[in-house]
Amino acid sequence: MKVEIEEVVGKTDWVVRLDTCAVNFRTQDEAKAFAERLQARLDAPHPLPTSCREVLSELS
Repeated sequence: MKVEIEEVVGKTDWVVRLDTCAVNFRTQDEAKAFAERLQARLDAPHPLPTSCREVLSELS
């Protein structure tokens, strides 16, 4: 997923976009901090729930 930061034209606001979701911020620093944290969470490992592991092991 691509996280983007955009300046709102004609305003002093900033927007962080993730696909069709947009979050507004008052400063560029706030927007950058949010975007970095969001990207870190997206890039973090996500283990499968136990129920999914059981199904996958049965299919093997």
